[in-house]
Amino acid sequence: MDKRNKRAALQLAAARVLVYAVIIFLCFLCLFFFVMLFVNSSRTNNQLQRGFTLIPGGHFFFNMKNAFTDSSIQIPRGMINSFIVAAGAAVCTTYFSALTAYGLYVYNFRLKKIAYTFIIAVMMIPTQVSAVGFVQLAYKYGLNNKLWVLIVPSIAAPAVFFYMYQYLKATLPIDIVEASRIDGSSEFATFNRIVLPIMKPAMAVQMIFSFVAAWNNYFLPALLLTKAEKKTVPIMIAQLRSADYSKFDMGKVYMLILLAILPVIVVYVFLSKSIIKGVTSGSVKG
Repeated sequence: MDKRNKRAALQLAAARVLVYAVIIFLCFLCLFFFVMLFVNSSRTNNQLQRGFTLIPGGHFFFNMKNAFTDSSIQIPRGMINSFIVAAGAAVCTTYFSALTAYGLYVYNFRLKKIAYTFIIAVMMIPTQVSAVGFVQLAYKYGLNNKLWVLIVPSIAAPAVFFYMYQYLKATLPIDIVEASRIDGSSEFATFNRIVLPIMKPAMAVQMIFSFVAAWNNYFLPALLLTKAEKKTVPIMIAQLRSADYSKFDMGKVYMLILLAILPVIVVYVFLSKSIIKGVTSGSVKG
């Protein structure tokens, strides 16, 4: 028995070492690119041309000054534009997707299954397919160069709806809705005061993902935003990268990329606990 216990203990220790080694390796892969971004943003264009290094270049504030004083881009304006679009899209996506999921989950009507199937089927349509007609419509009615045009389409988010619907099935008993109706609560009051607090973890998760997706979105903004004061950060990054060789400054590009991901990192740090809570809460039947 002692030999078996020792062998089992050795196997358990070896398994733990292997697991920790894999976790450390994955953490290294995740953090390595962030470290390299910070390092490269502190190096000049000439230093970057010499090759790879883990030693910072000491020109961090120099690159930041060059980025902010570049006449071809307006970084503060771009950050504000990106935040308006990302925050507006995140709020609209989560709220209206939750409202749609609530309606299909609580109400029983003849076309309920057809409506659910149709919304799920929309998930299979590529964004590029629907974007062609949307862009033509926006230019036809003079809606280009308006930030709200990028926010309104986020109301229709089938993937977020599907997540919210599954979350409601796992956490919201119909008896709560019936009790609120007996007490005289209106449908919107029931949703806003009773259902939304229950869905806070799911809302936080999808708000983070929607914010990041809208912040990093380049496709539609590049097609609809042509004025310099309306451009978002991804467009500015692409604009710097497409500059001719004589004006190309890789250090400035890395600095702008760093500035672009900082708001996303801040949002994630403050709401990271909600991601774990939202993922785990929906997996347990309430």
